[in-house]
Amino acid sequence: MSLKDEIKELEDKIEELKKFSKEKNIDFSKQIGELEKGLENKYRDFTENEMDSWERIQISRNSKRPYTLDYIEILTQDFVELHGDRLSKDDHAIVGGLASVDGYKILIIGHQKGRDLDSNMFRNFGMASPEGYRKALRLMRLAERFELPILTLIDTAGAYPGIEAEEKGQGEAIAKNLAEMFGLKVPIVSVIIGEGSGGALGIGVADSVLMLENSVYSVISPEGCASILFNDSTKAAEAAKSLKMDAISLKSLGVIDDIIEEPLGGAHRNLEKVSKNLKAAVLKEFKRIDKYSLEELLEKRYEKFRSMGEFFENAEV
Repeated sequence: MSLKDEIKELEDKIEELKKFSKEKNIDFSKQIGELEKGLENKYRDFTENEMDSWERIQISRNSKRPYTLDYIEILTQDFVELHGDRLSKDDHAIVGGLASVDGYKILIIGHQKGRDLDSNMFRNFGMASPEGYRKALRLMRLAERFELPILTLIDTAGAYPGIEAEEKGQGEAIAKNLAEMFGLKVPIVSVIIGEGSGGALGIGVADSVLMLENSVYSVISPEGCASILFNDSTKAAEAAKSLKMDAISLKSLGVIDDIIEEPLGGAHRNLEKVSKNLKAAVLKEFKRIDKYSLEELLEKRYEKFRSMGEFFENAEV
């Protein structure tokens, strides 16, 4: 049995014991604690020895992983959600509003997925339509008007690819967000909290880009890449390795600025801990960015993205 299978077996045993304990009103806390301790050790071995990009993708897609509204509930105070793009409708795949984090007033925007079929249908599986990007842009302009820093939380398998979205200008909406975010006169911090794929940059142009340890970030999903390159979506694991979409690879390439530590096994195993780490990292970045003048802010933001993809090659003379 592989280490991954052993972890799954232990997880199932713990869930069954918790359920049985609740149903029969019997205290199995000692046994559950011993199993959880063993699970922690298994997670540690797996993280240190066996985890690759494909494994991190599975963690980033875990249905129990915290989403934007989970972080908003813990991180912020006085959150007021704002709705609609003032042109068409309210896209529930994008949520946003005004809030404060330990007294630091911000505007927060993020992708929101569902936990079950009904909520995923309501949230469109976290895939934004043109209305979602236009809502995000409306809120960001509002933040600029009131001189509020912007925090964006990215977690999407991609922009919605349906015909209706294309008819309403999906590409134009994303492109407009990219263009306008470069000129927003307030600090912007983006955090990839789960899966960042096509269309993520529609709310991801920022002065500082952070990633949770087990999140992934790429222009395309591994399945989509495998379908194009190999004409076989089952080769997604091979494509994931080549895409270098994990946090460590992206930091070494200069695509992101820092990595936020997660609990062993993923953010879903300890929401309080990962929220604490995320809040500390975000406030640290805002404090750093606040020192820049407006001219420095916009110049550094432009140069940050302009320098991505630079490479050198040795030419034989």
